[in-house]
Amino acid sequence: MTDKKQLLSALPKIDECLADLSSATISLPSRLIKLAVRHCIDAERQRILNDDKSAILLTREQWNERFLEAIALKNQMNLRRVINGTGVVIHTNLGRSLLSPFMLDALQQAGGHYTNLEFNLSTGKRGSRYSLVEEIICDLTGAEAALVVNNNAAAVLLAIDTLASGKEVIVSRGQLVEIGGSFRIPEVIAKSGAQLIEVGATNRTHLADYEKMITDETALLLKVHTSNYRIIGFTSEVSVEDLAHLAHSHGLPVMEDLGSGCLVDLSRFGLPQEPTVQQIVKAGIDVVTFSGDKLLGGPQAGLIVGKKEIIDRIKRNPLNRALRIDKFTLASLEAVLRCYYDLDQALTSVPTLRMLTQHVELIKKRAKKLIRRIRPEIPPACSVSLRPTMSRVGGGAMPEHGLASWAVAFRPAQTSLSAMEQGLRKLSLPVIGRIEDESFLLDMRTVSDEEIPELADSLTTFWHRGMPS
Repeated sequence: MTDKKQLLSALPKIDECLADLSSATISLPSRLIKLAVRHCIDAERQRILNDDKSAILLTREQWNERFLEAIALKNQMNLRRVINGTGVVIHTNLGRSLLSPFMLDALQQAGGHYTNLEFNLSTGKRGSRYSLVEEIICDLTGAEAALVVNNNAAAVLLAIDTLASGKEVIVSRGQLVEIGGSFRIPEVIAKSGAQLIEVGATNRTHLADYEKMITDETALLLKVHTSNYRIIGFTSEVSVEDLAHLAHSHGLPVMEDLGSGCLVDLSRFGLPQEPTVQQIVKAGIDVVTFSGDKLLGGPQAGLIVGKKEIIDRIKRNPLNRALRIDKFTLASLEAVLRCYYDLDQALTSVPTLRMLTQHVELIKKRAKKLIRRIRPEIPPACSVSLRPTMSRVGGGAMPEHGLASWAVAFRPAQTSLSAMEQGLRKLSLPVIGRIEDESFLLDMRTVSDEEIPELADSLTTFWHRGMPS
Protein backbone atom coordinates (compact mmCIF):
# COMPACT_ATOMS: atom_id res chain seq x y z
CA MET A 1 0.00 0.00 0.00
CA THR A 2 1.35 3.43 -0.97
CA ASP A 3 1.78 5.74 2.03
CA LYS A 4 0.81 9.40 2.22
CA LYS A 5 4.39 10.69 2.01
CA GLN A 6 5.09 8.69 -1.14
CA LEU A 7 1.90 9.91 -2.79
CA LEU A 8 2.71 13.53 -1.99
CA SER A 9 6.27 13.27 -3.29
CA ALA A 10 4.97 11.69 -6.52
CA LEU A 11 2.80 14.71 -7.39
CA PRO A 12 4.07 16.18 -10.68
CA LYS A 13 5.68 19.61 -11.07
CA ILE A 14 3.53 22.17 -12.87
CA ASP A 15 6.25 23.25 -15.34
CA GLU A 16 6.89 19.66 -16.42
CA CYS A 17 3.16 19.10 -16.90
CA LEU A 18 2.84 22.23 -19.04
CA ALA A 19 5.71 21.05 -21.22
CA ASP A 20 4.02 17.69 -21.74
CA LEU A 21 0.75 19.37 -22.71
CA SER A 22 2.20 22.04 -25.00
CA SER A 23 1.42 20.28 -28.29
CA ALA A 24 -2.12 19.26 -27.29
CA THR A 25 -3.16 22.70 -26.00
CA ILE A 26 -1.28 25.03 -28.32
CA SER A 27 -4.38 27.03 -29.32
CA LEU A 28 -5.55 27.70 -25.76
CA PRO A 29 -4.52 30.55 -23.42
CA SER A 30 -1.47 29.54 -21.35
CA ARG A 31 -2.93 31.13 -18.22
CA LEU A 32 -6.07 29.01 -18.48
CA ILE A 33 -3.99 25.84 -18.96
CA LYS A 34 -1.83 26.62 -15.95
CA LEU A 35 -4.87 27.28 -13.75
CA ALA A 36 -6.46 23.96 -14.75
CA VAL A 37 -3.25 22.00 -14.14
CA ARG A 38 -2.70 23.61 -10.75
CA HIS A 39 -6.32 22.90 -9.79
CA CYS A 40 -5.91 19.19 -10.65
CA ILE A 41 -2.71 18.83 -8.67
CA ASP A 42 -4.08 20.77 -5.68
CA ALA A 43 -7.23 18.65 -5.69
CA GLU A 44 -5.19 15.42 -5.66
CA ARG A 45 -2.96 16.78 -2.88
CA GLN A 46 -6.07 17.51 -0.81
CA ARG A 47 -7.38 13.99 -1.36
CA ILE A 48 -4.08 12.57 -0.14
CA LEU A 49 -4.02 14.80 2.96
CA ASN A 50 -7.61 13.81 3.72
CA ASP A 51 -6.73 10.10 3.44
CA ASP A 52 -9.20 9.74 0.58
CA LYS A 53 -9.05 6.17 -0.73
CA SER A 54 -9.43 7.45 -4.31
CA ALA A 55 -5.93 8.97 -4.10
CA ILE A 56 -3.53 6.69 -6.01
CA LEU A 57 -0.25 6.85 -7.88
CA LEU A 58 -1.01 8.11 -11.38
CA THR A 59 0.98 7.55 -14.55
CA ARG A 60 1.95 10.46 -16.77
CA GLU A 61 -0.74 9.42 -19.25
CA GLN A 62 -3.38 9.38 -16.50
CA TRP A 63 -2.31 12.83 -15.32
CA ASN A 64 -2.45 14.19 -18.87
CA GLU A 65 -5.94 12.73 -19.28
CA ARG A 66 -7.06 14.53 -16.12
CA PHE A 67 -5.39 17.75 -17.23
CA LEU A 68 -7.03 17.75 -20.65
CA GLU A 69 -10.45 17.11 -19.12
CA ALA A 70 -9.93 19.95 -16.62
CA ILE A 71 -8.67 22.31 -19.35
CA ALA A 72 -11.71 21.57 -21.51
CA LEU A 73 -13.97 22.27 -18.53
CA LYS A 74 -12.09 25.48 -17.73
CA ASN A 75 -12.37 26.64 -21.35
CA GLN A 76 -16.10 25.95 -21.45
CA MET A 77 -18.60 28.80 -21.14
CA ASN A 78 -20.32 28.90 -17.76
CA LEU A 79 -23.59 30.07 -19.32
CA ARG A 80 -24.41 27.14 -21.56
CA ARG A 81 -27.16 25.86 -23.75
CA VAL A 82 -29.19 22.92 -22.42
CA ILE A 83 -32.02 20.83 -23.82
CA ASN A 84 -35.17 21.40 -21.76
CA GLY A 85 -37.02 18.13 -21.39
CA THR A 86 -38.81 19.16 -18.21
CA GLY A 87 -42.02 20.25 -19.91
CA VAL A 88 -41.94 23.58 -18.03
CA VAL A 89 -42.31 26.17 -20.78
CA ILE A 90 -41.30 29.32 -18.89
CA HIS A 91 -38.58 27.66 -16.82
CA THR A 92 -37.01 30.29 -14.57
CA ASN A 93 -33.89 28.22 -13.84
CA LEU A 94 -33.36 27.49 -17.53
CA GLY A 95 -33.69 31.07 -18.76
CA ARG A 96 -37.46 31.50 -19.11
CA SER A 97 -38.74 32.50 -22.56
CA LEU A 98 -36.90 31.56 -25.75
CA LEU A 99 -36.31 34.11 -28.50
CA SER A 100 -37.14 33.36 -32.11
CA PRO A 101 -34.60 33.68 -34.95
CA PHE A 102 -35.76 37.14 -35.98
CA MET A 103 -35.46 38.33 -32.36
CA LEU A 104 -31.92 36.93 -32.28
CA ASP A 105 -31.21 38.75 -35.54
CA ALA A 106 -32.27 41.99 -33.84
CA LEU A 107 -29.79 41.23 -31.05
CA GLN A 108 -27.01 40.63 -33.56
CA GLN A 109 -27.75 43.92 -35.28
CA ALA A 110 -27.75 45.78 -31.97
CA GLY A 111 -24.53 44.18 -30.77
CA GLY A 112 -22.58 44.08 -34.01
CA HIS A 113 -23.23 47.61 -35.21
CA TYR A 114 -23.67 51.14 -33.94
CA THR A 115 -27.33 52.02 -33.36
CA ASN A 116 -29.60 55.00 -32.73
CA LEU A 117 -29.99 53.94 -29.08
CA GLU A 118 -30.13 57.54 -27.84
CA PHE A 119 -29.92 59.43 -31.11
CA ASN A 120 -32.95 60.96 -32.82
CA LEU A 121 -32.53 60.34 -36.54
CA SER A 122 -35.14 63.02 -37.38
CA THR A 123 -33.60 65.90 -35.43
CA GLY A 124 -29.98 64.80 -35.33
CA LYS A 125 -29.98 65.40 -31.58
CA ARG A 126 -29.91 63.21 -28.50
CA GLY A 127 -32.97 61.01 -28.17
CA SER A 128 -34.55 58.75 -25.55
CA ARG A 129 -34.00 55.00 -25.59
CA TYR A 130 -37.50 54.51 -24.21
CA SER A 131 -39.10 56.11 -27.26
CA LEU A 132 -37.91 53.16 -29.38
CA VAL A 133 -40.59 50.90 -27.90
CA GLU A 134 -43.03 53.23 -26.11
CA GLU A 135 -45.31 53.89 -29.07
CA ILE A 136 -45.52 50.18 -29.90
CA ILE A 137 -46.39 49.27 -26.30
CA CYS A 138 -49.10 51.95 -26.24
CA ASP A 139 -50.50 50.73 -29.58
CA LEU A 140 -50.80 47.20 -28.24
CA THR A 141 -52.08 47.90 -24.71
CA GLY A 142 -54.20 51.04 -25.17
CA ALA A 143 -52.13 52.86 -22.53
CA GLU A 144 -51.30 56.54 -22.80
CA ALA A 145 -47.61 56.07 -22.01
CA ALA A 146 -45.08 53.35 -21.23
CA LEU A 147 -41.66 52.75 -19.72
CA VAL A 148 -39.42 49.68 -19.65
CA VAL A 149 -36.94 48.78 -16.88
CA ASN A 150 -34.78 45.73 -16.28
CA ASN A 151 -37.38 43.42 -14.67
CA ASN A 152 -40.84 43.46 -13.12
CA ALA A 153 -39.54 43.67 -9.55
CA ALA A 154 -37.77 46.88 -10.59
CA ALA A 155 -40.96 48.11 -12.25
CA VAL A 156 -42.96 47.62 -9.05
CA LEU A 157 -40.27 49.23 -6.89
CA LEU A 158 -39.88 52.24 -9.19
CA ALA A 159 -43.61 52.87 -9.49
CA ILE A 160 -44.30 52.65 -5.75
CA ASP A 161 -41.23 54.75 -4.92
CA THR A 162 -42.47 57.45 -7.30
CA LEU A 163 -46.11 57.44 -6.23
CA ALA A 164 -46.04 56.65 -2.52
CA SER A 165 -42.63 57.17 -0.91
CA GLY A 166 -43.23 58.50 2.62
CA LYS A 167 -46.97 57.79 2.34
CA GLU A 168 -49.32 54.80 2.65
CA VAL A 169 -50.07 52.01 0.15
CA ILE A 170 -53.22 49.95 0.68
CA VAL A 171 -53.07 46.26 -0.34
CA SER A 172 -55.31 43.26 0.28
CA ARG A 173 -53.79 40.70 2.67
CA GLY A 174 -54.49 37.95 0.17
CA GLN A 175 -52.20 39.65 -2.34
CA LEU A 176 -49.03 39.97 -0.22
CA VAL A 177 -47.25 37.38 -2.31
CA GLU A 178 -43.68 36.16 -2.56
CA ILE A 179 -42.25 35.11 -5.90
CA GLY A 180 -38.91 33.55 -6.82
CA GLY A 181 -35.75 34.86 -5.19
CA SER A 182 -37.61 35.89 -2.01
CA PHE A 183 -39.15 38.90 -3.76
CA ARG A 184 -41.97 39.88 -1.41
CA ILE A 185 -44.48 42.65 -1.94
CA PRO A 186 -44.25 43.91 1.68
CA GLU A 187 -40.46 44.18 1.44
CA VAL A 188 -40.61 46.00 -1.90
CA ILE A 189 -43.07 48.50 -0.44
CA ALA A 190 -40.80 49.01 2.57
CA LYS A 191 -37.75 49.50 0.33
CA SER A 192 -39.64 52.13 -1.67
CA GLY A 193 -40.08 54.18 1.50
CA ALA A 194 -43.84 53.68 1.58
CA GLN A 195 -45.90 52.26 4.45
CA LEU A 196 -47.94 49.12 3.83
CA ILE A 197 -51.55 49.16 4.99
CA GLU A 198 -53.09 45.68 4.89
CA VAL A 199 -56.84 45.30 4.45
CA GLY A 200 -59.31 42.42 4.45
CA ALA A 201 -58.54 38.80 5.22
CA THR A 202 -56.34 36.32 3.42
CA ASN A 203 -59.27 34.79 1.55
CA ARG A 204 -61.80 37.65 1.40
CA THR A 205 -61.41 41.38 0.86
CA HIS A 206 -64.27 43.78 0.15
CA LEU A 207 -64.46 47.28 -1.29
CA ALA A 208 -65.44 48.64 2.13
CA ASP A 209 -62.17 47.28 3.55
CA TYR A 210 -60.22 49.57 1.25
CA GLU A 211 -62.51 52.56 1.73
CA LYS A 212 -62.41 52.63 5.52
CA MET A 213 -58.57 52.65 5.51
CA ILE A 214 -58.19 55.62 3.14
CA THR A 215 -56.79 58.65 4.97
CA ASP A 216 -54.92 61.84 4.15
CA GLU A 217 -51.74 59.74 4.25
CA THR A 218 -52.92 57.33 1.57
CA ALA A 219 -51.03 57.72 -1.70
CA LEU A 220 -51.88 54.58 -3.66
CA LEU A 221 -54.23 51.61 -3.89
CA LEU A 222 -52.29 48.55 -5.07
CA LYS A 223 -53.67 45.34 -6.53
CA VAL A 224 -51.34 42.36 -7.02
CA HIS A 225 -52.36 39.59 -9.39
CA THR A 226 -51.61 36.36 -7.52
CA SER A 227 -50.33 34.56 -10.59
CA ASN A 228 -48.06 32.21 -8.63
CA TYR A 229 -50.67 30.76 -6.26
CA ARG A 230 -54.41 30.41 -5.81
CA ILE A 231 -56.83 30.55 -2.87
CA ILE A 232 -59.94 28.48 -3.53
CA GLY A 233 -63.17 27.95 -1.67
CA PHE A 234 -64.74 30.76 0.37
CA THR A 235 -63.07 33.72 -1.38
CA SER A 236 -63.81 37.24 -2.53
CA GLU A 237 -61.81 40.06 -4.07
CA VAL A 238 -62.58 43.50 -5.44
CA SER A 239 -62.79 43.90 -9.21
CA VAL A 240 -60.34 46.21 -10.95
CA GLU A 241 -63.23 48.43 -12.12
CA ASP A 242 -64.56 48.91 -8.59
CA LEU A 243 -61.10 49.51 -7.16
CA ALA A 244 -60.34 52.09 -9.85
CA HIS A 245 -63.64 53.88 -9.23
CA LEU A 246 -62.97 54.00 -5.48
CA ALA A 247 -59.44 55.31 -5.92
CA HIS A 248 -60.47 58.00 -8.38
CA SER A 249 -63.36 59.14 -6.20
CA HIS A 250 -60.75 59.93 -3.53
CA GLY A 251 -58.33 61.51 -5.98
CA LEU A 252 -55.90 58.60 -5.69
CA PRO A 253 -54.10 56.52 -8.32
CA VAL A 254 -54.53 52.74 -8.47
CA MET A 255 -51.86 50.34 -9.62
CA GLU A 256 -51.88 46.65 -10.54
CA ASP A 257 -48.89 44.36 -10.66
CA LEU A 258 -49.88 41.72 -13.21
CA GLY A 259 -46.73 39.66 -12.72
CA SER A 260 -46.52 37.54 -15.86
CA GLY A 261 -48.71 39.79 -17.99
CA CYS A 262 -50.13 38.71 -21.33
CA LEU A 263 -51.36 40.43 -24.47
CA VAL A 264 -53.31 37.41 -25.75
CA ASP A 265 -56.35 35.70 -24.26
CA LEU A 266 -55.09 32.13 -23.99
CA SER A 267 -58.35 30.69 -22.63
CA ARG A 268 -59.46 29.72 -26.14
CA PHE A 269 -56.62 27.19 -26.12
CA GLY A 270 -57.82 25.56 -22.92
CA LEU A 271 -55.65 27.58 -20.54
CA PRO A 272 -57.16 29.38 -17.54
CA GLN A 273 -58.66 32.82 -18.04
CA GLU A 274 -55.98 35.39 -17.20
CA PRO A 275 -56.51 39.15 -17.39
CA THR A 276 -54.74 40.69 -20.37
CA VAL A 277 -52.86 43.96 -20.07
CA GLN A 278 -55.35 45.58 -22.43
CA GLN A 279 -58.28 44.62 -20.19
CA ILE A 280 -56.64 46.05 -17.08
CA VAL A 281 -55.76 49.32 -18.80
CA LYS A 282 -59.31 49.61 -20.18
CA ALA A 283 -60.73 49.03 -16.68
CA GLY A 284 -59.21 52.34 -15.57
CA ILE A 285 -56.10 51.21 -13.71
CA ASP A 286 -53.59 54.08 -13.74
CA VAL A 287 -50.38 52.03 -13.63
CA VAL A 288 -49.88 48.42 -14.73
CA THR A 289 -46.61 46.50 -14.39
CA PHE A 290 -45.71 43.13 -15.92
CA SER A 291 -42.78 41.01 -17.06
CA GLY A 292 -41.28 40.84 -20.54
CA ASP A 293 -39.87 37.32 -20.28
CA LYS A 294 -42.89 35.35 -19.10
CA LEU A 295 -46.19 35.13 -20.98
CA LEU A 296 -45.14 38.00 -23.24
CA GLY A 297 -42.38 35.73 -24.52
CA GLY A 298 -39.56 38.25 -24.77
CA PRO A 299 -36.37 39.22 -22.89
CA GLN A 300 -36.10 39.94 -19.18
CA ALA A 301 -37.73 43.33 -18.67
CA GLY A 302 -40.32 45.09 -16.57
CA LEU A 303 -42.97 47.02 -18.49
CA ILE A 304 -44.83 49.92 -16.88
CA VAL A 305 -47.88 51.24 -18.73
CA GLY A 306 -50.63 53.66 -17.81
CA LYS A 307 -51.69 57.30 -17.63
CA LYS A 308 -49.21 59.71 -19.22
CA GLU A 309 -49.03 62.09 -16.28
CA ILE A 310 -48.10 59.26 -13.93
CA ILE A 311 -45.68 57.50 -16.30
CA ASP A 312 -43.93 60.83 -16.89
CA ARG A 313 -43.42 61.17 -13.12
CA ILE A 314 -41.98 57.66 -12.97
CA LYS A 315 -39.61 58.46 -15.84
CA ARG A 316 -38.26 61.46 -13.91
CA ASN A 317 -37.45 59.39 -10.82
CA PRO A 318 -33.61 59.29 -10.40
CA LEU A 319 -33.91 55.59 -9.58
CA ASN A 320 -34.98 55.00 -13.18
CA ARG A 321 -31.38 55.53 -14.32
CA ALA A 322 -30.20 52.61 -12.19
CA LEU A 323 -32.93 50.33 -13.53
CA ARG A 324 -32.78 51.18 -17.22
CA ILE A 325 -32.49 48.57 -19.96
CA ASP A 326 -29.67 48.17 -22.47
CA LYS A 327 -29.67 48.00 -26.26
CA PHE A 328 -29.95 44.20 -26.31
CA THR A 329 -33.14 44.19 -24.25
CA LEU A 330 -34.58 46.99 -26.38
CA ALA A 331 -33.76 45.22 -29.64
CA SER A 332 -35.27 41.86 -28.66
CA LEU A 333 -38.23 43.46 -26.89
CA GLU A 334 -39.14 45.54 -29.94
CA ALA A 335 -38.86 42.44 -32.13
CA VAL A 336 -41.25 40.41 -29.96
CA LEU A 337 -43.69 43.28 -29.49
CA ARG A 338 -44.03 43.79 -33.23
CA CYS A 339 -45.33 40.20 -33.50
CA TYR A 340 -48.39 41.22 -31.48
CA TYR A 341 -49.69 43.56 -34.19
CA ASP A 342 -50.91 40.28 -35.74
CA LEU A 343 -52.08 37.96 -32.94
CA ASP A 344 -52.20 34.91 -35.20
CA GLN A 345 -48.58 35.58 -36.14
CA ALA A 346 -47.65 35.96 -32.47
CA LEU A 347 -49.05 32.51 -31.68
CA THR A 348 -46.68 30.91 -34.17
CA SER A 349 -43.63 33.18 -34.10
CA VAL A 350 -43.27 33.74 -30.33
CA PRO A 351 -41.77 30.47 -29.01
CA THR A 352 -43.43 30.70 -25.59
CA LEU A 353 -46.92 31.12 -27.08
CA ARG A 354 -46.25 28.41 -29.65
CA MET A 355 -45.24 25.89 -26.98
CA LEU A 356 -48.18 26.78 -24.73
CA THR A 357 -50.75 26.41 -27.50
CA GLN A 358 -49.34 23.57 -29.61
CA HIS A 359 -51.64 20.61 -30.23
CA VAL A 360 -50.92 17.56 -28.11
CA GLU A 361 -50.82 15.29 -31.18
CA LEU A 362 -47.85 17.25 -32.53
CA ILE A 363 -46.03 16.63 -29.25
CA LYS A 364 -46.84 12.92 -29.45
CA LYS A 365 -45.50 12.81 -33.00
CA ARG A 366 -42.26 14.44 -31.84
CA ALA A 367 -41.89 11.92 -29.02
CA LYS A 368 -42.33 9.00 -31.45
CA LYS A 369 -39.73 10.55 -33.74
CA LEU A 370 -37.17 10.61 -30.92
CA ILE A 371 -37.92 7.01 -29.94
CA ARG A 372 -37.45 5.80 -33.53
CA ARG A 373 -34.14 7.62 -33.71
CA ILE A 374 -32.67 6.32 -30.46
CA ARG A 375 -34.11 2.78 -30.30
CA PRO A 376 -31.12 1.12 -32.04
CA GLU A 377 -28.77 2.74 -29.52
CA ILE A 378 -30.66 1.94 -26.34
CA PRO A 379 -28.83 -0.65 -24.21
CA PRO A 380 -30.75 -3.76 -23.08
CA ALA A 381 -30.51 -2.51 -19.49
CA CYS A 382 -32.76 0.48 -20.23
CA SER A 383 -36.37 0.39 -21.41
CA VAL A 384 -37.99 3.25 -23.30
CA SER A 385 -41.67 4.00 -23.85
CA LEU A 386 -44.12 6.68 -24.93
CA ARG A 387 -46.04 8.09 -21.99
CA PRO A 388 -48.82 10.69 -21.55
CA THR A 389 -47.88 13.36 -19.04
CA MET A 390 -48.61 16.92 -17.96
CA SER A 391 -46.49 19.98 -18.79
CA ARG A 392 -46.48 23.24 -16.83
CA VAL A 393 -46.64 26.87 -17.89
CA GLY A 394 -43.94 27.93 -15.41
CA GLY A 395 -42.66 31.37 -14.45
CA GLY A 396 -45.25 31.57 -11.67
CA ALA A 397 -48.10 31.69 -14.19
CA MET A 398 -51.18 29.45 -13.91
CA PRO A 399 -49.60 27.29 -11.17
CA GLU A 400 -52.53 24.89 -10.78
CA HIS A 401 -52.98 24.23 -14.49
CA GLY A 402 -51.36 21.32 -16.31
CA LEU A 403 -51.00 21.01 -20.07
CA ALA A 404 -51.65 17.60 -21.61
CA SER A 405 -48.41 16.38 -23.18
CA TRP A 406 -46.35 13.35 -24.18
CA ALA A 407 -42.99 12.23 -22.84
CA VAL A 408 -40.31 9.70 -23.68
CA ALA A 409 -39.89 7.62 -20.50
CA PHE A 410 -36.70 5.74 -19.60
CA ARG A 411 -36.41 2.99 -16.97
CA PRO A 412 -32.80 1.87 -16.46
CA ALA A 413 -32.45 -1.55 -14.85
CA GLN A 414 -28.82 -1.37 -13.71
CA THR A 415 -28.51 2.21 -12.57
CA SER A 416 -30.52 4.58 -10.40
CA LEU A 417 -32.77 7.24 -11.86
CA SER A 418 -30.83 9.91 -9.98
CA ALA A 419 -27.57 8.65 -11.53
CA MET A 420 -29.12 8.84 -15.00
CA GLU A 421 -30.45 12.33 -14.34
CA GLN A 422 -27.02 13.45 -13.10
CA GLY A 423 -25.17 11.83 -16.01
CA LEU A 424 -27.35 13.57 -18.61
CA ARG A 425 -26.78 16.91 -16.85
CA LYS A 426 -23.01 16.47 -17.21
CA LEU A 427 -22.94 15.98 -20.99
CA SER A 428 -21.31 18.60 -23.23
CA LEU A 429 -24.87 19.44 -24.29
CA PRO A 430 -26.71 18.90 -20.98
CA VAL A 431 -30.12 17.24 -21.12
CA ILE A 432 -32.51 18.26 -18.35
CA GLY A 433 -35.54 16.10 -17.64
CA ARG A 434 -37.52 15.02 -14.59
CA ILE A 435 -37.98 11.90 -12.49
CA GLU A 436 -41.59 10.80 -12.16
CA ASP A 437 -43.38 7.50 -11.46
CA GLU A 438 -40.12 5.51 -11.25
CA SER A 439 -38.98 6.74 -14.69
CA PHE A 440 -36.83 9.47 -16.16
CA LEU A 441 -39.02 11.59 -18.42
CA LEU A 442 -38.24 13.88 -21.34
CA ASP A 443 -41.39 15.93 -21.92
CA MET A 444 -41.40 16.73 -25.63
CA ARG A 445 -43.49 19.90 -25.34
CA THR A 446 -40.32 21.86 -24.61
CA VAL A 447 -38.08 20.03 -27.11
CA SER A 448 -38.20 21.41 -30.65
CA ASP A 449 -38.14 19.35 -33.84
CA GLU A 450 -34.75 20.88 -34.63
CA GLU A 451 -33.32 19.62 -31.33
CA ILE A 452 -34.26 15.97 -31.82
CA PRO A 453 -31.04 14.98 -33.71
CA GLU A 454 -28.89 16.67 -31.04
CA LEU A 455 -30.92 15.12 -28.23
CA ALA A 456 -30.57 11.70 -29.81
CA ASP A 457 -26.79 12.21 -30.15
CA SER A 458 -26.53 13.29 -26.51
CA LEU A 459 -28.46 10.22 -25.33
CA THR A 460 -26.29 7.98 -27.50
CA THR A 461 -23.13 9.53 -26.06
CA PHE A 462 -24.45 8.92 -22.57
CA TRP A 463 -25.15 5.25 -23.25
CA HIS A 464 -21.85 4.66 -25.04
CA ARG A 465 -19.97 5.99 -22.04
CA GLY A 466 -21.77 3.47 -19.91
CA MET A 467 -24.57 4.48 -17.59
CA PRO A 468 -23.27 5.32 -14.11
CA SER A 469 -24.21 2.98 -11.27
